[in-house]
This record gives sequence, structure tokens and C-alpha cells, in this order.
Amino acid sequence: MTARKSTNTGSFSPPLEGTGEAFGEVSSFYDKVYEVARLVPPGRVTSYGAIAAFLGSAQSARMVGWAMNNAPVQEKFIPAHRVVNRNGLLTGKHHFGTPTAMQELLEAEGIQVVDDQITDFEKHFWNPMTELAME
Repeated sequence: MTARKSTNTGSFSPPLEGTGEAFGEVSSFYDKVYEVARLVPPGRVTSYGAIAAFLGSAQSARMVGWAMNNAPVQEKFIPAHRVVNRNGLLTGKHHFGTPTAMQELLEAEGIQVVDDQITDFEKHFWNPMTELAME
């Protein structure tokens, strides 16, 4: 698999209606997912569904997960370890180098994980709908 060049400019642009081919639309959606994921601050987490809802596609949480699976091959770093499921479970942990890498990255940022679940999930949850609306 070849790394795809990122088209991000450093600023977030609102979602646009897709007009291209299906692959182009997926690629554009993934780029928007990556833009939002990069905004999650250290020590905070968000969910696949929260990113999907922010991008105006609330039913696309699974597609956000697929984007996170491709995060390691992107040119610019994406903190995929900060994106978890709606219950704070580390469902994407199998896509990291080792079975414990995702947990270790979160714990290095001060987030406690027990049995693959973030403790005090609500305390650490970063909701792009509210956090980015304030900017």
C-alpha cells in the first residue's frame, strides 16, 4: 500500500457535498476525518460517532473507523489512539503495532485504561460539535 499525499492545509473546512466519483468522495471524507482527529488535544478522546456527526454524516461511524485504520499510512501524523467507540472501548487497538500500543499511548497522556476501556470516559470525552463550535 502506498501512502497517499495529504491535502490538508492546516485549517478545518466544513463538509462539502461530494460531486466526484465514489473513491474521491471517500478520500475527501477520510481527509475531513483526519482533520478533526488532529484537533483532539492530548489527554482527551473522541468517538467515531462524534466525528461522523460533526461532519454531517451521523450514520457513518464505521466509515470513520475505516479512516482511522488507514491513519498510519498518512503523510501527516494522525492521533488515531484518541478515537474510540461510544463507550470508551479501545476497539481499534488491533490496528496498532502491538496489542497494548493504543493503551500505552493514552496512558502516556494521562488517560487510565482498564480492560480496554477508558475510565472516566465522560471526563476525557472531547465532542467536536461543542468544542469546535466555540472556536
